[in-house]
This record gives sequence, C-alpha cells and structure tokens, in this order.
Amino acid sequence: MAIEIYWSKRADKKFDKILEYLLVEWGERITGMFVKKVYDFLDILSEFPEIGTIENKEKEIRGFTIVKQINIFYKVSGYKIIILDFFDNRQDPEKKRF
Repeated sequence: MAIEIYWSKRADKKFDKILEYLLVEWGERITGMFVKKVYDFLDILSEFPEIGTIENKEKEIRGFTIVKQINIFYKVSGYKIIILDFFDNRQDPEKKRF
C-alpha cells in the first residue's frame, strides 16, 4: 500500500528555487531530468518509506541523495510522509534546518 506524500512549505519553496536555478544555468533538459528523478524517488518512497538514512534520530528525520548535489529530507508520520526540505550538499552542513 502506497503512503500519501505531503510537501512542507519550505520543501516546496526550495524545490522551486532549485528548478529556477537549473533552468537558467542548465536548461530545460537538465531541469526535466532532475524533476523526473525527484518524482521517481517519491514513487519509490511511497512504497518503501524507510529507504532513506536516518539524519536525526530524535525527530525521526530521514534523508536521501537525489543527485550528488541535492539531498531530500522527510519524515514518516503515521500513514503519511512529509517532505521537509531539499539541501544543496555544497553548503555548510551546519545550515541543515530540521
């Protein structure tokens, strides 16, 4: 049974910013490839919610590398998955906010 996926406002805004950047710097083809990777991952995630590594044990936050530059962070809460944030791995790891 697939679990429903919800996006936080932060994740939604970050995703839009990533897409804007990719479109300007790399064009439509690369942007489309990134979007496909994210949604392919979300399809898998809805079936296998524990696929990501534990990033914060106390808050039960998991992470997964979409592409080497971008990680996605999420939390499984009951029968739903909440996408919390996208993180550019080239940033200082202290900037992770969860």
